[in-house]
Amino acid sequence: MECQKIQLKEGINLHVIPTNKFKTNLLSIFLTLPLNKENVTKEALISAILRRGSTNYPTAKDLSIALENMYGASFDCGIEKMGDTHVLKFYLETINEEFLPNSQDMLKMAIDMLCDIVFSPLVENGGFKNEYVTMEKENLKQIIEGKIDNKGRYALDRCIEEMYKNKPYGLYKYGYVEDLENMTAQDLYKAYLQIIETAKIDMFISGKLDATKVQQEVQNQQHLQVQKARTANVIQNEAVEMRDTPQEMIEEMEIMQGKLVIGLTVETNTPEEKYVALLYNTILGGGANSKLFQNVREKASLAYTAGSNYLRQKNNIFIRLGIEIKNYQKAQDIIKKQLEDMKNGVFSNEDFENAKTSILATIDFIPDEQDTQISYYFGQELSNEFVNLEEYKKKIQEITKEQVVEIANKINIHTIYFLKDLTKGGEA
Repeated sequence: MECQKIQLKEGINLHVIPTNKFKTNLLSIFLTLPLNKENVTKEALISAILRRGSTNYPTAKDLSIALENMYGASFDCGIEKMGDTHVLKFYLETINEEFLPNSQDMLKMAIDMLCDIVFSPLVENGGFKNEYVTMEKENLKQIIEGKIDNKGRYALDRCIEEMYKNKPYGLYKYGYVEDLENMTAQDLYKAYLQIIETAKIDMFISGKLDATKVQQEVQNQQHLQVQKARTANVIQNEAVEMRDTPQEMIEEMEIMQGKLVIGLTVETNTPEEKYVALLYNTILGGGANSKLFQNVREKASLAYTAGSNYLRQKNNIFIRLGIEIKNYQKAQDIIKKQLEDMKNGVFSNEDFENAKTSILATIDFIPDEQDTQISYYFGQELSNEFVNLEEYKKKIQEITKEQVVEIANKINIHTIYFLKDLTKGGEA
């Protein structure tokens, strides 16, 4: 499985992933923009409005019927925050025409439909359809207000918000309720036109495909032909400032279980060190064999859940625990002990090899899911770092224990965030 990149125009790319593993073709279009407070809510709302209706499929019913006529094809869309970029994502999955009882050009039909949804929205009186705007405003408002319902995710978002205060990455990907009120159908359509004119556009197509035919079909697509070239430089992710002393944030809420999130900064100078940081994180908190899980949860019984995630785009590690409120300080002490142990090389060869095995298994899984394939190559497109899967595995296999210790000494605590309820267990 190799991804073939074809530049259609500057800032507009086609990526073809030929694979014989699936009976389906998966098509996606990503519109990538710089993340900023002024536009984050508009972009989230526009993404939702576009799925409501287009020129050829003006209602959800029309789209549903068309998808059903394409042997049960499926469509989805969403919004994502990837480093300091905001990405509008659109997906269409269809059966590969090779498996159809009758000869049909399913690939062309799918490309036409997806491009119609993204590039030819339903317009009335110089704006989006008012009914769709009103409905999606309410839906988005519920999503934003509902973020508090998942306490673990809320705690992580709040930790990131505090770490990246007044920086793009601190923004919530769905935006803010206060920005919704004055958005009109006409204003949103103007914002949409600006998105289409300036966004970096990447179209991915995965399946049992002839890359030459795919390229021809896409180049013949009128919606793409009319798009102008645009400057789409790789957006530089703004790093968080280093801190000599961690900042601590404690928030109170009606909860049954305390949520502790610790944000770490990783001072890497080269892309190669990011592979070492990934291995470090896997040893620290990447699974049931990790130091956090074994020492905080299993041995000390201080946490219901314990683990960590490495965020490559921002060079941060986030430790996440669900604990009883009274165990706040004890849990912190054991976590800090694990961080010091990593700096001193206090982890076994078994820990080291198990972590490598875990990462390699994850890499081997990438070709088994079409959306995972696309996500992998899109991540590379955004970072402008292109590594095939075999090279990726080789980089992990070649990491030494000494390199892990070296990266451990470049990792520091930046922010400690704790979500608690004083009525459920006393002082933290």
